[in-house]
Amino acid sequence: METESEPYVRLATLRQLHQVVAELNTARSLADTLQTVADGAITGLGYELAAVNLVRPDGDLVVAAVAGSAGAEALMAGRVGSRTSWDRRLSMGERWGDLCFISHTEGWVLDDDDVPQWHTAGPAPRFPDEWHPMDRLFAPMYTAANGGGELLGVISVDRPRNGRRPGPWGQEALQMYAFQSAIAISNARLRANMQRALVRLEREQQALRASEESFRQAFEYAPSGMAVAEMGGDQHGRLLRTNDALCRLLGRPASGMRRYSFSDLVHPEDIGTLLRTSAEGGRAELRLARRDGTYVWVSLRNSVVADTTDGPRFLLTHVEDIEERKRHELQLAHRASHDSLTGLPNSAELRARLGARLCSRPPGSMADAYASSGVIHTDPREAHGFRPGGKEPFDGLDGFEGGLPAPFDHHVHLVAPADGPADDGSKGLAVLFCDLDGFKSINDRFGHNTGDAVLIEVARRLTSGVRDGDTVARLGGDEFVVLADGLGTADAEDLAVRLRNAIIPPIRVEGRAVRVGASFGIGWASCGMTAEEVLESADQRMYVEKRSRSKANRRAAG
Repeated sequence: METESEPYVRLATLRQLHQVVAELNTARSLADTLQTVADGAITGLGYELAAVNLVRPDGDLVVAAVAGSAGAEALMAGRVGSRTSWDRRLSMGERWGDLCFISHTEGWVLDDDDVPQWHTAGPAPRFPDEWHPMDRLFAPMYTAANGGGELLGVISVDRPRNGRRPGPWGQEALQMYAFQSAIAISNARLRANMQRALVRLEREQQALRASEESFRQAFEYAPSGMAVAEMGGDQHGRLLRTNDALCRLLGRPASGMRRYSFSDLVHPEDIGTLLRTSAEGGRAELRLARRDGTYVWVSLRNSVVADTTDGPRFLLTHVEDIEERKRHELQLAHRASHDSLTGLPNSAELRARLGARLCSRPPGSMADAYASSGVIHTDPREAHGFRPGGKEPFDGLDGFEGGLPAPFDHHVHLVAPADGPADDGSKGLAVLFCDLDGFKSINDRFGHNTGDAVLIEVARRLTSGVRDGDTVARLGGDEFVVLADGLGTADAEDLAVRLRNAIIPPIRVEGRAVRVGASFGIGWASCGMTAEEVLESADQRMYVEKRSRSKANRRAAG
């Protein structure tokens, strides 16, 4: 079972990984891209040493970039390892998907081959997954996913910062990073080829025809989408020419594409991103419409091309399909924010959702009352009969600066309903803390498989018992939390009773019926509180409710 801190580590790793993958596509040259790949393994994946071995035209691999150690860089950079030795390495050890791990117990036979390496001796591991200084981990970079296509190079990493061999999460992150690095290296080579072609077009007038043919072939046969659009004038942005890859990506014929500009094809939510992309050197990730009405995620990179020295300029756009990467990022984000057993939001996601509804300013100030009044004016002072230029009506009052109310951020402040036996009709965000009664005895008696089945069924019953838009999360162990907005005191109590009654019926697991009870504590989210304080309040009320029910049961039994 994962620890409570692991979702935070996964979210932090996912953010770092997203950042370094984004940086791969901003490098200006192939050399910068290779160094960025090595640096990203250090900053984004948590290794202390990384090297990028690039396949040369003759098939051998040269150490093109090193990160993490100046000594290792001085020893390894620019040195070459034969393809035969590399093929031997990649055929040894354990296969972790596309990754190759060679333990120190097996890799000693590689100490004397011609592959540049940097290793130090060390003691035997103290526990099974401890990293040994002589362990080796390689991430091959292929031109196609899942180990397909041509080998572009190999990322070798060493010394994880946590001192352990990477688990499934770390292996998948390294494998995805290697695939994105291969794409970035291929794109850098493609951009370099395109830039050389463009330089020839501008500087070599005598070789213009040959250069145009070279450009045509690079354009037409590029593996990713390419387009040429008008720049300036009434027809600015209209597509003049598209290659087969772009037509296949969007499912549209080349003749039909000439009727559009990218602004006609972009998703409505992404039009602002497209407009903010600069014409020269601009880059954006957005969605384009296919002919069947669906949308595909693409990366657009723009550059300006001059037809002749003084002739018109055109916009050359490189369109890369990133649908698979976006889908993979969403899957990783979902796995990092949801409980692997029940599929419910986990502790980290619960705190994030609750924290998003809270602010540090407690409700009740004059400024909050004004901001939540719902009255809209062009000038806020006009709501109180004041005109601009006169005396500021709010001068000297707490919560106002320069005479104007402070909060106009559209934040809806949360206020807890009045605490007492009578329901005053006010509504708030109820936080129901649920702890299962008798679950430990089921785990101890029937085993964890039965316990897991009970947790899955309880999660299903809780989810079925709330409204769309409410949140049911697993806090950990046998504790669940429900966030339900717009409830009064009586509504929250009724919801707790319904959910408890939904949990009580027997749960059948492997032919046997087991029962669990549930204790609920009702807390209320209010601005001025932190998410931890809100959860702790509901937790304390749950324990008060649990103790009171236990006393009532003892009196009934006596």
